Amino acid sequence: MKIYEYSEKKDTRSGFGDGLTELGKSNPNVVALCADLTGSLKMNEFKKNHPERFFQVGVAEANMIGIAAGLTIGGKIPFTGTFANFSTGRVYDQIRQSIAYSGKNVKICASHAGITLGEDGATHQILEDIGMMKMLPGMTVINTCDYNQTKAATIAIANYKGPVYLRFGRPKVPVFTPGNQNFEIGKAVQLQEGEDVTIVATGHLVWEALEAAKILHDKGISADVINIHTIKPLDQEAIIKSVNKTGCVVTAEEHNFLGGLGESVARILASNNPSPQEFVAVNDTFGESGTPAELMKKYGLNANSIVVNVEKVLKRKN
Repeated sequence: MKIYEYSEKKDTRSGFGDGLTELGKSNPNVVALCADLTGSLKMNEFKKNHPERFFQVGVAEANMIGIAAGLTIGGKIPFTGTFANFSTGRVYDQIRQSIAYSGKNVKICASHAGITLGEDGATHQILEDIGMMKMLPGMTVINTCDYNQTKAATIAIANYKGPVYLRFGRPKVPVFTPGNQNFEIGKAVQLQEGEDVTIVATGHLVWEALEAAKILHDKGISADVINIHTIKPLDQEAIIKSVNKTGCVVTAEEHNFLGGLGESVARILASNNPSPQEFVAVNDTFGESGTPAELMKKYGLNANSIVVNVEKVLKRKN
């Protein structure tokens, strides 16, 4: 069994900010727009280096989306930045009509996603955004797991032609993926090889899946652990190959179980190899105020919950 360790914890939003800073130096067509949250989105360095390519729109997210769509017509590559709730739920009509419908090359970059936004509470903790965004035709949806992967994804999407939703978070989490990684959109990352169960995880739940795999190993259960950073297009081949081997799957995500990664996996399996599946996700509810750690524990989004669901799905398999 491969053991993953980390030397530090960093917030994934800093990975976005540092990736954007690099893009500002290497690609003159990259422009950035923010809705009054420059510090929170770690966009200050880009603003300082390229004031003529940075647009502070203020608390007017719908305007930000419209401006970004217009900038693409002149060949610019706009990166918009605000909290995930305001990047999607507040401006869904503008995204659908002005970006997705015409395939505009806008990168919608969303921080503070899920319940790990923490103390700001339910009004800011969007748990429906993956479902909303993956249903838009032509929209690529990415949900990264650590600082390094977020930075690599930010750089990669600048070279991808088409609308992208890049989802990341607020808290400091373990940095365990390589610093020099090649981020391939739509390609799952196999983190652990196992025979008994497949664990498919995304975002902050990837590290929890690795921790769960260690607990399961001590119980004599070997797990295939797959990091799904791209929700859409989903790496169907990797999922089917793994579940064909293990015979069952647990999906793990910081999102409502309705409309998230788990349901996408279920659709793939229903069409190819119907198999027992359990879901580690928020159970059709809003969040609440609390620290990220408290909320992850309360809503069952941690390694222990993954272990419980693995044991549950194994009983169904056998």
